[in-house]
Amino acid sequence: MIAIDTLIYSIGLAGVAAQAAAGVLEAGRKPFDMFGMVVVALAAALGGGSLRDLLLDRKVFWIADQSYLITALAAGVAAFALARVVRLPARLFLLPDAVGLALFTVSGTQAALALDAPWLVASLMGVVTGVFGGIVRDVLCNEVPLVFTGELYATASWAGALLLVALGTLEVSHGWAALLAGALVLLIRLGAMRFGWRLPVFSARL
Repeated sequence: MIAIDTLIYSIGLAGVAAQAAAGVLEAGRKPFDMFGMVVVALAAALGGGSLRDLLLDRKVFWIADQSYLITALAAGVAAFALARVVRLPARLFLLPDAVGLALFTVSGTQAALALDAPWLVASLMGVVTGVFGGIVRDVLCNEVPLVFTGELYATASWAGALLLVALGTLEVSHGWAALLAGALVLLIRLGAMRFGWRLPVFSARL
């Protein structure tokens, strides 16, 4: 059986790689040089977890373990190299972004639960971990953040985080709980991208 610490670590590394790649692919639509793209990749990959750790008053994860930083750099450079030799669809970044959202939601929620955070706080830490890096990425790319205007995004993250908390309460194994929660986030996000699922938009009555 995989230990919970090992599981969180592995999911976190995978999430960092996915979000770094998503950051580069989105930045590739702008006239950024390699340095600019790497900055966007690092912001996307490390931003959410950094805010989570600051809120939970623990050492920032990529400072405590530089493997996360190295993974983000490697994934960002690899995505940059790939984009230079292969013509990629403009919206391709949405796919690794969706994967990163699922992985970060799970790792963020599990990290908060490991510190005995209340269930609501833990679920919101999962959302913060999942979405904040994407917000920073979009702002750096001069785009309106997906979480505010696009199809279901933070809602997908919160649904997965709440499922993870519920499965933990039911004493489902950590591995299965992480798999099911991550799958829910991914399915909702991909379904929203495919079918345009979104929350109601505010429209003031004149």
